Amino acid sequence: MIANTNDGSSRPPRLSCYMSELALNDMRIPGQSALDAIQAAGYDGIQVGDTISPEARDACHRLGLSIAGSARVNLPAEADTLAARMADAGFACATLHLGWGMEDDDAARALIEAVLKASEKHRLPLYIETHRATVFQDIWRTVQFTRWYPELRFNGDFSHWYTGQELVYGGFENKFKFLEPVFERVRFLHGRIGNPGCIQVDIGDGEVDNQPFVAHFRELWTASMAGFLQSAGPGDYLIFSPELLASGIYYARLVRDAEGNVREEGDRWQQSLVLCRIARECFAQASERTS
Repeated sequence: MIANTNDGSSRPPRLSCYMSELALNDMRIPGQSALDAIQAAGYDGIQVGDTISPEARDACHRLGLSIAGSARVNLPAEADTLAARMADAGFACATLHLGWGMEDDDAARALIEAVLKASEKHRLPLYIETHRATVFQDIWRTVQFTRWYPELRFNGDFSHWYTGQELVYGGFENKFKFLEPVFERVRFLHGRIGNPGCIQVDIGDGEVDNQPFVAHFRELWTASMAGFLQSAGPGDYLIFSPELLASGIYYARLVRDAEGNVREEGDRWQQSLVLCRIARECFAQASERTS
């Protein structure tokens, strides 16, 4: 697999923050066009689906925004077609949901090998997501696949594991240690914080007091960034993309306000900025750890 996202420069390895197009649904964006707001907020790029219109691509380029893709591969034959389309569109990289999680080892390996081959052929980094309802939905199987395919690289979408596999049950430290082979291979992070019962929660200003799950996500992200830095070269960057999704697909929690109106728990635009701030703090800590 093409392992790192690289801009071809001699700049030191860095963190890049991208906004997720999926997260923009029903999001309260400041009073300007979405792309203008994304650029003004300091994002380096945007993550879209597996296609982008020429007009949107040109608008991103005018604003200096890079483009990453997002897609699903259910059958091995789909990987090459998908990678070719995204490479031709000029995507920097893409994250993938791979399979439905019901595949036996032979079927799972066929999917993995097809993605690895397509990534090399089309010179496009493809980062497989740690996501529910995919081959990589559980931590044990994921670690086994890193042993069979050390060239695997991941999008760490850790809220799926933190809540779905309840990482605190049985000892967070034990599971954190077990996941070291994954941390070494993360090159993209989906920014979302969950707790043991909910996959996406509002964390206010991000302070860790009385919120141990925020501290856990800081540890997960910092370990992943340290894993990236240990092998990164000039021009390489790790992407952090807040992916705070709307209540319509049961991610953002709905609450009732003092007037009895039902609304989303928080402001996802502002929460995305909080998550990016935390990510930058984690990257600074990872840099100190690996210097």
